[in-house]
Amino acid sequence: MSLTPFHIAVAVRDIDEAREFYGKQLGFPEGRSADNWIDFDMFGHQFVTHLNPELGPEGKVPALFNPVDNHGVPIPHCGVIMRFDDWQAFAKRLEGVIAEFIIEPYIRFKGLRGEQGTLFFADPSGNALEFKGFRDIETELFKK
Repeated sequence: MSLTPFHIAVAVRDIDEAREFYGKQLGFPEGRSADNWIDFDMFGHQFVTHLNPELGPEGKVPALFNPVDNHGVPIPHCGVIMRFDDWQAFAKRLEGVIAEFIIEPYIRFKGLRGEQGTLFFADPSGNALEFKGFRDIETELFKK
């Protein structure tokens, strides 16, 4: 399977805050930018933060929550699926960086088809992010 990079853009309340969070705290390399947007390399994908002044300095993007596996999964959310070892390393790297997880790192469907590591957190503007790790990404990614 050959995947191509995705592009996603999210609204943020403060460009400098986004640069600090995504660039310095999460370690995503910065690409092109302007006064009101920044491109980040999120594991080879183009993740763009756009300033939305209507959020205000303390505002957050509202989220709904959908019950999944005894957790409240935020809707909408986006993120990256990676190999399990890479997910474990990323989850470890987040220790001390993310003060509050929406869903702390754990293994879903343990011992079952589709077993995966998952975690959720929000950026300072309230954008929910999920990062998943599959042990066999090629066979599990799009299975029904």
